[in-house]
Parts: sequence; structure tokens; C-alpha cells
Amino acid sequence: MTAVAGDGSADKANSARELAASLGRADRDREVAHSTRRVVMASLGVMKDQKADRKRSRSLALAAILVVLLILGPLAWLAFDHFVSGGLLGDLTTEFSLWVCILCPAILAAALVAGWLRKK
Repeated sequence: MTAVAGDGSADKANSARELAASLGRADRDREVAHSTRRVVMASLGVMKDQKADRKRSRSLALAAILVVLLILGPLAWLAFDHFVSGGLLGDLTTEFSLWVCILCPAILAAALVAGWLRKK
């Protein structure tokens, strides 16, 4: 009978040790899960910021293109109308319109390329 009683206390001691070991593993697993969650949340924040930056850049580029088209459209129409009505290339209005129609897109393209290269 004492052997049976001794085996019961040994089983309880083993169970207690296994329980303590499993609680230790669970605590380590919980710490790993929390640190992983923090890293994932930080990465998500960085990805959202990058997406917002790309969206902002795309919006600014589109706005710049629209502004240039709104400015250059009437000048191009003026030059075209002048040529159709028999005007000469040497007229001051036509030359100014053509220079603006050539230089503004070139300056916009240079600014966009410079901004693109700066980001890389």
C-alpha cells in the first residue's frame, strides 16, 4: 500500500512539474506572439504610409499635368488658329505661343524626372 501511495504523490509531483513547464512554454509563446504582433502592426503602418506617399505623388503629378494642359491648351489653339488664318511663324504672338507650348512640357518633364530620380 505504501508503494501505491508513493506512486500517487510521485504522479502529482510529475503533473505539477509538467504543468509548470507547460505554463512556462505558454508564457514564452505569449511573449513571441506579442512581439510578432508588434512587428506586424509596425510593418502595416509603414506600408500604409508608403501607399499614402505614392497616392499623393500620383495626385500631384496628375494635377501638374492638368494645369499644364489648361495653360497650354489656349496657347496651342491660338498658334493653330493663327497658322490656319494665314499667319506667319515670325509673328510675335505665334512665336511666344510656340515657345510656351514647347518649354512648359519640357520643364514639367524635367521636374518629374528629377523628383523620380531623387526618390530612387
